[in-house]
Amino acid sequence: MKSIPRSARSAAGRAHRSQHEIDAILRRHRLSGLSLLAFLGSGALLGGAYYFQYVVGLAPCDLCFWQRYPHVAAIAAGFLALASFAWPRLAIVFALTAIIALFVTASIGIYHVGVEQHWWLGPQACSGRIPAGLSTAELKKFLFSQKMVRCDEAAWKFMDISMAGWNAILSGGLALLLGQRIMTHLRTKS
Repeated sequence: MKSIPRSARSAAGRAHRSQHEIDAILRRHRLSGLSLLAFLGSGALLGGAYYFQYVVGLAPCDLCFWQRYPHVAAIAAGFLALASFAWPRLAIVFALTAIIALFVTASIGIYHVGVEQHWWLGPQACSGRIPAGLSTAELKKFLFSQKMVRCDEAAWKFMDISMAGWNAILSGGLALLLGQRIMTHLRTKS
């Protein structure tokens, strides 16, 4: 049996090493794509909220503001995951943080839809519920101190779904997609 010349073995080792390095680079780029999707997805949803506020003129209620904060966190986490693609474990931590933030904003959106549909009560500050047993002076003070933007009335709907509903659908869908892609990434890594 003939032995394989040393030069052929080293070339095969380099080819194998090169394929391994290429696979590692592709995995990092897939992770970068996921990070970019979290960054741009939340950025688009938050940008849409600002568009409706400043261009269309729809004033947001308290629950609308609450839905924005997790988007800011998801944008920051997506950006940090994108910036740390050279350290895949750190990038995955940031990507998971973005996914959690997306689930949080989707949950707040579901709560907001429930308030709009009168399935449950919303916060006192924006649902317009007047406490019982107030004197005339207390009632006047209560009414004049309240904001006029109500959480229990949808300011805008598309296909009979409010902005809070669309936020819940799109944020939840994006979180599920990213979560599935992260799981696929982790499975192919091992």
